[in-house]
Amino acid sequence: MSPSSSPRIQHPGLAQKTMSAAEAAALIPAGANVGMSGFTGSGHPKLVPQALAARIEAEHAAGRPFQVNVWTGASTAPELDGALARVGGMRQRLPFQSDPVCRDRINAGEVDYLDIHLSHVAQQAWFGFLGPLHVAVVEVLGILPDGRLIPSAAVGNNKTWLDIADKVILEVNSLPPAEMEGMHDIYYGTAIPPRRLPINLTQPIERIGEPYLRVDPAKVIAVVPTHHGDRDTAFARPDAVSNQIAAHIIDFLAHEVKVGRLPRNMLPLQSGVGNVANAVLAGLLDGPFDDLLGFTEVLQDGMLELLKRGKMAAASATAISLSRTALQEFTDNIAFYRERIVLRPQEISNHPELVRRLGVIAMNAMIEADIYGNINSTHLITGSGMMNGIGGSGDFARNGYLSFFVTPSVAKGGAVSCIVPMVSHVDHTEHDTQIIVTEQGLADLRGLSPRQRAQVIIDKCAHPDWRPLLQDYFDRARRQGAQHTPHLLGEALSWHQRCLETGSMRA
Repeated sequence: MSPSSSPRIQHPGLAQKTMSAAEAAALIPAGANVGMSGFTGSGHPKLVPQALAARIEAEHAAGRPFQVNVWTGASTAPELDGALARVGGMRQRLPFQSDPVCRDRINAGEVDYLDIHLSHVAQQAWFGFLGPLHVAVVEVLGILPDGRLIPSAAVGNNKTWLDIADKVILEVNSLPPAEMEGMHDIYYGTAIPPRRLPINLTQPIERIGEPYLRVDPAKVIAVVPTHHGDRDTAFARPDAVSNQIAAHIIDFLAHEVKVGRLPRNMLPLQSGVGNVANAVLAGLLDGPFDDLLGFTEVLQDGMLELLKRGKMAAASATAISLSRTALQEFTDNIAFYRERIVLRPQEISNHPELVRRLGVIAMNAMIEADIYGNINSTHLITGSGMMNGIGGSGDFARNGYLSFFVTPSVAKGGAVSCIVPMVSHVDHTEHDTQIIVTEQGLADLRGLSPRQRAQVIIDKCAHPDWRPLLQDYFDRARRQGAQHTPHLLGEALSWHQRCLETGSMRA
């Protein structure tokens, strides 16, 4: 292919490396560790992964084994995770994924899945814990004449991938608005222990870095022009259950303001992905709080609406992941939003030091909680099958000023209780859990012993159909054995076993 004439590719030397996605994919060797850009459906390479999947499929048809290990920021899209998983092209995947084909491969034991805290990925890669990064495939919005890169709608781990990769493939996407240039804050002050220094960020939207990514042009082996949109992240309209959960949280926050434990504009908000989290943000639109700030991983529709309506002053994130309607709103009013949104590497957006210093209020979804406050946020109720991954919820739960875990009280039409005697998989221990919320109510666990926690969770969060059974379990556990965290070992997972056998937790 001839050198690119795209105005987004301004570095003469890198323009000379312009080629097709198929040509670029041919440069990725079998067995390579490949760092892909992308975070929760935005900023992922659109063409090279599909071309790589086609190449892998052809290699397999010819009887030649071919797989790669895929490192990302978080979940990507069918064009990446789905395409590579479908052809059996992934041997290993980290850290967070949500693709159904990829999930099936993981649960079938065909893909080794490393479910790492999002704040840990960049540093573990940099420390060398994960092995060498052979190739980085990173979407950017442009290449400046001096070789600096305009980041995309997702920063994720791109800074680290570009720094440590042996070779780099750039996808230059001309579809997102060029006006996004300048929205990013790329921090280059990290170091490996013992040379680390404090990260000097004291306000959520403070800038401590620079607007561009750096890359050594000599490492770039291909530049692939693209003009493709990110994944359409569709959200369901908040239902009655989600609205009830949101109302409980808002009432609680208003109470914390009233008693002086929060300022009137609260503290910076982090919100996880999904419909319930989005409903909580929607509830804040009519809540009593103004001049809010966001310090989160991914900025979704609910937070964009808060910015639009003036309820939120500004927000920091590592990615923007929007529905089609919200994306159009963002694009049409890019001048407004670029003054109010800062996009950072995820090692900064999720950094425990910063989460603790800023006093972040974290709101994340869970699959189930037990009566003592242990949280399963990643695994199906069998305890063996993976849903998506821990993402950044652990970064915020352990280090936030307040941490909420939310879920409907029941699933599968009431056949499954989301409050159980003991969770089948633990992602967040009782030590890291502060507040559990279902549509039934809110359990404030701060300052409570395990037995006190159990009673509050049963009373406040369990569905009425399941509350007597949980109370019976707890009461019988209290009549035998040690009393710090009373359990009936023979029954602790019996609800899950019954559900596995019959499809219902009911006896």
